[in-house]
This record gives sequence, C-alpha cells and structure tokens, in this order.
Amino acid sequence: MSPKSVLFLGSLSLGLALDQLSKWWIYTHLAYGSGEVEVIPRWFSLVHAQNPGAVFGSFGDSSFRVPLFLGFTVIAVGIIGRLWWQLPKDRYYLPMTYGLILSGALGNAIDRIHKRTVTDFLLVQGDVPGLRETLVDWFGTYRWPAFNVADMALVGGVGLYLLWELILERPAKDKG
Repeated sequence: MSPKSVLFLGSLSLGLALDQLSKWWIYTHLAYGSGEVEVIPRWFSLVHAQNPGAVFGSFGDSSFRVPLFLGFTVIAVGIIGRLWWQLPKDRYYLPMTYGLILSGALGNAIDRIHKRTVTDFLLVQGDVPGLRETLVDWFGTYRWPAFNVADMALVGGVGLYLLWELILERPAKDKG
C-alpha cells in the first residue's frame, strides 16, 4: 500500500474510532444535561450535550437540518476523495489532513443518522479573574460552546491544510 493510502486510512480510522468511542463513553457514563465534571478547574470540563445543529447550534431548529448536513457530508466525501486520488503516491502530509477532515465529517454524520443530534462533551472556559471579564466583553461569554473529537479532527485537518497551502507549499510555488 502506498504511503498516501496508509496515512489517509490511518488518520481517517483513528479519528473516527476516537470520536465514536469518546461519544459512546459520554453517552453511557454521563447523563444528558447532568452538569459538568471539572477536569481542570475553571478551564476544562466534561458535559453531555446534544447539538441538533451545526457550528454553535446553527440551524438547530430547522426541519431540513439533517438532510442539509448529510448533503454537505456527501459533498465533502466527494471533494476529499477527488483530492486524495489526485495526490502522488509518495505524499505524506496532505493524505493525513484529508483523513482528519473526513473523519470529522463522518463522525458527526454518524450521530446525525443515528440520533438526529450530535453528542458534544468537551467544554473549554476561561473562568479566571481578568480573563473572564475580557472574554465576556469580547464574545459575550467566557465559555466556548461544547464540542467533540470529530469537531477537533475537522478543524485540525482544515487548519493543517491551510498551513500547507498558505505557508508551506505556496512559498515553494512562488519561488519556482
């Protein structure tokens, strides 16, 4: 198997497995809406939330949300598949980023198909004097909305892709 296949399938499988296992654990061990389990006091907690929408709960009340989000997932699978297919076999960086993006998209799609909501459980906050007030002034809250491993894989994969395009690859193309 080529390096691009190993890295793509490895990051896809690992991201998807970690996402589904972590959501299963939260679903079976922490009652929905039962409050927070502080891991790092005033900074990081575990919660059990069900998000019917997308980013920050957007489209949560829409009757067409599940078909819309699943449609986006199908489009993402097609785009990622095409990008992966076009890569040379000896590429190492981009196949991993594509696998992460796809694992995030598929992880949340599995939730939407299974429950029509997405299980979120990671809660980051800045509940310390000075920082709390600044965050409330800037964002209206000191807590980031709860998220999950699929969200981290998706955002991390997109971030790594942008790093490649804007910083690592683009300067090399400009010099040539």
